[in-house]
Amino acid sequence: MQGTILVHDTPLCYLSSTCDRWHNPLMNDKPYNLFSSHLKKRFGGRVHKISVDAGFSCPNRGATRNQPGCLFCDPDGSGAVGIERALPVAEQIEAGKEVMVRKYKARHFLAYFQPFSNTFAPVERLRGLYDEALSVEGVVGLAVGTRPDCLPPGVLDLLAEYHRRSYFWLELGLQSIHDGTLTFLRRGHDYATFAKAYRTAKERGLRVCVHLILGLPGESRQQILASAEEMARLGVDGIKLHLLHVLDGTSLGDLYRAGQITMLEQEEYVELVVDVVERLSPHTLIHRLTGDGPRDRLLAPLWSLNKWEVLNAIDDEFRRRGTRQGCRCTS
Repeated sequence: MQGTILVHDTPLCYLSSTCDRWHNPLMNDKPYNLFSSHLKKRFGGRVHKISVDAGFSCPNRGATRNQPGCLFCDPDGSGAVGIERALPVAEQIEAGKEVMVRKYKARHFLAYFQPFSNTFAPVERLRGLYDEALSVEGVVGLAVGTRPDCLPPGVLDLLAEYHRRSYFWLELGLQSIHDGTLTFLRRGHDYATFAKAYRTAKERGLRVCVHLILGLPGESRQQILASAEEMARLGVDGIKLHLLHVLDGTSLGDLYRAGQITMLEQEEYVELVVDVVERLSPHTLIHRLTGDGPRDRLLAPLWSLNKWEVLNAIDDEFRRRGTRQGCRCTS
């Protein structure tokens, strides 16, 4: 499958007109609603996420993590870099804290259960691991990343308990609302599964951050914007936008080496991010606008390593258009 060239081709929406009604006081000096600004307001200072690997697997990997998994997932779990995996959860957090305190004089932390599916275990095992994380001094809350097919009622009830007693986020990997794309990615679930998981999580009052990947093979700009518009319709609490990147040792990497997929150029990605954010609810917290892979395993796109350059280009594109988050939201 070949990548799709994505070009901004819709009329601009200027701050002096329809965008005025989307003013949000949390946005500060950015044209979007930053999660980090929300945390500063909530806790009176910066809050740093510390990723931990609690030894979970996922349905696509099997109990021992030896199955192929999703097309893009690497053997260590997508996005998991620099984690002291051999240590218990509390010691992983303490190691992360040491770095954050030294570099940033950090005082507040979120324990982020990141690699694989962090609800894919019996309730009592989950309780023990979450409690261990919350017992570490300075940890003010939890973020738990998982799949929509790993949220049975008992687990959701447990997460609701942590929502009541701490600051809690459920992070749900979706990637796309389109079933054809989910099948291509070997996700092992459809959009209806996500919709049910999201609905039952919200019934319990949980904050939910949804993950989407931009630039997936075969998806048109219209399909990507449809995913954004569906997130606006749902009114998701938070969102993470991921740039599709290719790591060595993944099935996606094999397709890339064979010339069967192409990656977005930086300008295409920047325009697409702005297109998406313009269509989100103005109240959705933006947890991430781009991402990169480990330098030693990244095959493409190499421009993604210049993360701050990409983020600055996104801000510049908002300024060029004169728009901000939510100005094209119709939900």
